[in-house]
Amino acid sequence: MPQTPLHAKHDALQASFTDFGGWTMPLKYSSELEEHRAVRTDVGIFDLSHMGEIDVQGPDAAAFLDYTLISNLSALKVGKAKYSMIVAEDGGILDDLITYKFAEDHFMVVPNAANTATVWAAFEARKGDFDVELRNDSEAIALVAVQGPRALEVLQPLLSDDPGALSYYSGAWMTLHAEQGDVDVFVARTGYTGEDGFELFIANADAATVWDAVVGAGTPCGLAARDSLRLEAAMPLYGHELTADITPVEAGMGRAFAKKEADFVGKDALAGREPSVVIAGLASEQRRAAREGSQVFLAGGDEKIGVVTSGQPSPTLGHPVALAHLDPQHAEVGTEVEIDIRGRRYPFTIVSTPFYSREDA
Repeated sequence: MPQTPLHAKHDALQASFTDFGGWTMPLKYSSELEEHRAVRTDVGIFDLSHMGEIDVQGPDAAAFLDYTLISNLSALKVGKAKYSMIVAEDGGILDDLITYKFAEDHFMVVPNAANTATVWAAFEARKGDFDVELRNDSEAIALVAVQGPRALEVLQPLLSDDPGALSYYSGAWMTLHAEQGDVDVFVARTGYTGEDGFELFIANADAATVWDAVVGAGTPCGLAARDSLRLEAAMPLYGHELTADITPVEAGMGRAFAKKEADFVGKDALAGREPSVVIAGLASEQRRAAREGSQVFLAGGDEKIGVVTSGQPSPTLGHPVALAHLDPQHAEVGTEVEIDIRGRRYPFTIVSTPFYSREDA
C-alpha cells in the first residue's frame, strides 16, 4: 500500500494509521477531538498527499475540460479554482474534484485519492481529437494543508507573497522560505474543513521541508478530524454522499450545467432530470449519533424516507449531526424524523446546512 512522502514524519509523531483510498494515511496523532478543536480555534496541519493531480495543457485545454466535466471551465479566470464533477454517460458521479487554472491553456485537476485512476482513465478516453496534453502527476506532487483561524498568520512570514491577497478559491505560485532553503509552492486558498485555510502543492522532494516549516506552528491533524470537520461544514464525501448511483442533480449541482451550452459527457442523461433523492442535514438534541446506513423514517410512523450517509457527534456544536439521502417530498427543513440506530428509533430534525459556519464566512 503506497505511503505519502511524509510517512516518516507521521511515524515519528506516533500517528495511528489507516487505509484510505488505497493509501496508508495518518488517522490521528493523539486525540481526534483535540485535533478537530485545533482547526476550529487555532490552526491544524494536514498531509493530503494522497490526493491526485492531473495536468491539462494545450490549446484545447479549456474545451477539453468543458467536455469532460459538468462545469463551464472555459469561463474560469486565471488564478481561480472551481469545484465540479465528472460523470459517466448515464450521469452517475465518478468523482467530485477541484480544477485550478494556471494559464489560459494550462489547468490542474485534483481528484480524490480513491478515484484518481478512474478519473485518469476517463480523461484519456475523452481526449479524442482535442489538442491537449494530459499528464498524471499524482505520484510526483505532495499536498500540505494549513487550516484554521491562524492559517494566514502562520504562512505570511514564510511566503514570498502575501497569501492574504488570495480570495477564496484562488491560488498562485509563491516561494516558501525554510531553513533547508527556498521551495516553489502553489498556494491555494481552499480546504475541506469549513475554516479559512490554504493548501500547498509541492514536489515530493520538498514535502518534508514544507511540513517542517509549518507543523511547529500548529497541530498535526489526521483523517479522523478531517472527517468530523467536513461533516460539520456539510461538505460531501465521495463514497458516502456522492456515488456513481446518483447524479449531480441529486447532489444539488444542477446549477453547474444549467446554462452550459457546450456539449459534455452525461449531458443527455442530466437534461430535465428531477432528483430522486436530495442530500439533507439532520440534527438531534439527544446524545446518540446516527451512522452511515441508518434508516430514516417520518416521525411517528413506518414510512421510510431515506438513509444516513454520514453521521457522528459534532465536537463544535455538542450534539449529533448527519447527512442523508432523503425523499425530496419529505426533505423540508423542520420536518421531524426518526432514525433507526441499532434497532431503536431516535428523534432527529431536518435542518439547514452547513451545520457550522465560521463567523467571518
